Amino acid sequence: MPLQDDVQIVSVDDHVIETPNVFKDRLPAKFVDRGPQITRTDAGHDVWVYDGVPHPTIGLNAVAGKDREDYGMEPTAYTDMRLGCYSVKERLEDMDAEGVHAQLCFPSFPGFAGSTFFRAPDKELAVACVSAWNDWAMDEWCGGMPGRQIPLAILPYWDIDATVAEAERVIAKGVRTFSFCEAPHAVGLPSFHTDHWDPFLALCNEANVPLSIHFGSGGAPAVAPGAPFTAAIALYGLNSQMAMIDLVNTRLFEKFPNLKFALSEGGIGWMPYMLERADYTWDRHRYYTGMNTAKKPSEIFKDHLFGCFIYDDAGIRNLDLIGEDNVMFESDYPHSDSNWPHTRKMLSESLSGVSDAVCRKVAEDNARRVYNFPRS
Repeated sequence: MPLQDDVQIVSVDDHVIETPNVFKDRLPAKFVDRGPQITRTDAGHDVWVYDGVPHPTIGLNAVAGKDREDYGMEPTAYTDMRLGCYSVKERLEDMDAEGVHAQLCFPSFPGFAGSTFFRAPDKELAVACVSAWNDWAMDEWCGGMPGRQIPLAILPYWDIDATVAEAERVIAKGVRTFSFCEAPHAVGLPSFHTDHWDPFLALCNEANVPLSIHFGSGGAPAVAPGAPFTAAIALYGLNSQMAMIDLVNTRLFEKFPNLKFALSEGGIGWMPYMLERADYTWDRHRYYTGMNTAKKPSEIFKDHLFGCFIYDDAGIRNLDLIGEDNVMFESDYPHSDSNWPHTRKMLSESLSGVSDAVCRKVAEDNARRVYNFPRS
């Protein structure tokens, strides 16, 4: 049935375009000149320059309100974006226009999990940039919209000690989730099958702070040489599939029973088969592989993992096979997958075949529960 008027849609994947002052106003004085700064090119494009290296803004990151014929990969400028991409006041107006009550916003310039800083050579500066972004996101962006933004933080995940220190700091500030790498092993770091991450995961377990692992945070999917970008975009959900199978085949959740992962922007239509396949292989191979766990993979998924979708009819038709408690909605504003300003209408149509109780879980209640973000 259609969404009832009293349902407050909570989107668990949106994006913010950082304003030029984010880092220069918050970095220690010794880092300001080398920290990220916006420079206007001769062509009229606004470009981040970080430690002397330019990082062009990608046009697809801020296309809300544009015709699809006008989408493009070329760099853009703030004057070419809706104000809601980076301004608190106008973001609230755009949320109200599309019928979304609350959002969880991932970074833009830093990369989904802070990969821009992970790749930077000066790690002392990179750690300072992570803290500066977190302070801006929590104090100015989320602080300017209390009850309307779920506080998210990034971490210096290349250094476990620095990760623990920053996690402790922002947990004390009220963070509700960490944007983390979906596949640390894919970027040359220890995998989730090691004990490397235990000090950090123990913090998340104790504080009941879930990890949001956005597709692409562990690298781009492999596509054929010469393939158009449409192929890569369509395949990004493969990252989430691999992350899910990896996680349900770890022993993490025996050590950390409160630990949760959201498969951000990975879609849900593929989940029934992958869960079925995971259980089938576990049943046949669990003894000699060391995976004779008390729970089968689908049960681990039910207790610890959550799928996130923008528009996914295949997944909605198979909610009974996924679990109505394990699915959350995302708007993806202002990216190219966003349906702004028709989000509420399209979600209501998508959920028209399910009960009112399930509509409420998918559109609002599951997100509030997973992210510990009650109605204010």
